[in-house]
Amino acid sequence: MTVSSATSTGTGTSSPSTTGTSTSSSSSAASTNPSGVDWNALIQSEVDAKLAAATTVETSITNNQAKISAYQQMQTLLSSLASAALPFSTSNTSSLSDSTFSARTAAITASGNVSPDSVLAMTVDNGAPTGSYTLTVQQTATEQKVAGTAASSESTALGYTGAFSIGLSGGASANINITSSMSLQDIVGAINTQEDTTNVQATIVQISSSQYELVLSATQDNADIQTASVSGDDVLTNLGVTDSSGKFTDQIQGAQPAIFTLDGIQMTRDSNDISDVLSGTTFHLYQPTPSGASLNIDISPDTSQMATALQTFVTDYNAFRDYVVSQQQTGSDGTAAAGTVLFGDGTMADIMNQLQSAMNTTVGGLSLNDLGLSFTSTNDLQLDTTTLQATLTGNLTGVEALMATQLSFSSGDLATVAAGNSPPSSFTLDLAVDSSGNLASASVNGDSSMFTVSGNTILGNAGTPYAGMALEFTGNTSQSVTVTSASGIASLINNIGTAASDPTTGTLQTLVSGLQTQDDNLQQQVTDIQSEAATYQSELQSQYAQYQAAIQEATTTLSYLQALLNAGSSSS
Repeated sequence: MTVSSATSTGTGTSSPSTTGTSTSSSSSAASTNPSGVDWNALIQSEVDAKLAAATTVETSITNNQAKISAYQQMQTLLSSLASAALPFSTSNTSSLSDSTFSARTAAITASGNVSPDSVLAMTVDNGAPTGSYTLTVQQTATEQKVAGTAASSESTALGYTGAFSIGLSGGASANINITSSMSLQDIVGAINTQEDTTNVQATIVQISSSQYELVLSATQDNADIQTASVSGDDVLTNLGVTDSSGKFTDQIQGAQPAIFTLDGIQMTRDSNDISDVLSGTTFHLYQPTPSGASLNIDISPDTSQMATALQTFVTDYNAFRDYVVSQQQTGSDGTAAAGTVLFGDGTMADIMNQLQSAMNTTVGGLSLNDLGLSFTSTNDLQLDTTTLQATLTGNLTGVEALMATQLSFSSGDLATVAAGNSPPSSFTLDLAVDSSGNLASASVNGDSSMFTVSGNTILGNAGTPYAGMALEFTGNTSQSVTVTSASGIASLINNIGTAASDPTTGTLQTLVSGLQTQDDNLQQQVTDIQSEAATYQSELQSQYAQYQAAIQEATTTLSYLQALLNAGSSSS
């Protein structure tokens, strides 16, 4: 800590900047003034006494900053833990759900001489219904392709002037205007400029160095290309794409639908990407199955995703717990070890106790041990994937109840689509049905702003205690339904971690903000002390300069008187 000094006048000396120690010695001071007094040392001593209080305050600021850093580290670790618990904290059958219990996978095996990958790929959304199916593919959908006759050049002007329309049956068409200066390449470009409208694409196939064919391809399966001459030259007929009656002269590939059979039910679709047969599931057809062959499809919960997510949870739990342990270390004398700035911290201990209590929760006779989770001799969490897989396969519903928030209802007309993460433990939902038996509103204590009604679905609104909740109503009469929620291990831990780590309203942020405010006040105290010390230093320099001047004057007078006395003695 340094207080800059002002240069004194009247003595020919100055006091240097103070840094807590005297920067001039008695011998040097004595050599620059006749009194032999080290004024700088005296001033520095007085100023250092004033600055000692600032040093004490700065130590408090440093300690607070260490605590702030420690609390922020806890925030980061708890936020990660809350995020790791989130996929297990809610049971949600929505395709947009982040719940790991909604994850799905599809296994495809073959009966007969066929490779499943050569026939089918599948995309399965979260929340898709599970089940087993048998699929055969009779034919895949194709797009129509037609070609013209060979032209000798792709870049020479063709000399045609006219217009023709082009498009797909049942869709929009566009007129293509041709001028005499346009080549085959120019015609292809003009057609492709309208591709977004017509869904027809043009290309040139080079047969040889002097033979080029125009090829038209539909960009949609099972739809025929339609053309017509509009004005001037019949350009497409001149290019050999159509004959004089407007029919295509060379169809390379005809348009056809996909035909397939699922569990004995034959269906057709206009595309090989089929998403409207099984909810949340898309089939991607590649080729027909050979005669006598079929594919066996099994859609099931994706337990591999659950295992991966649970390992992340284990890692993040251990990271937080290990940090707490590191803050509780003691030295050989039994006192807090160096760096344990949160030793004995009540907030940290309370959060850890809450987490441990949540981890000991049992539901329906299941506990964390049934998930293959156990604690090592050092109390770190570890995962046995074999045990986990057995439980997920044999009792997934029980695992969901153990980990996630569960809702129960006093009426069988309500069912859970999404429980949400942290709903109230109990509330009454008042449902109003109109004269046609349709759900009109849902309210709690007369407040209908808590929920949005969409058909028979009741959605909790963002910013309310019911956010993330989705319920399905199957009744047709107005009624009041008591809704009760029970939190599983993951939902409890997510709530604990979120409540503590929230960067705006969290418990730890409240402590951090309090310490930061305290530091601001303490820093102002330091500034005030330093300012007062600087003022005091200037006052001392002025005061001691006067002392020095008085001593100098007295010394001069003494020398003068001594000279007079010596002169008198000599004359006598």
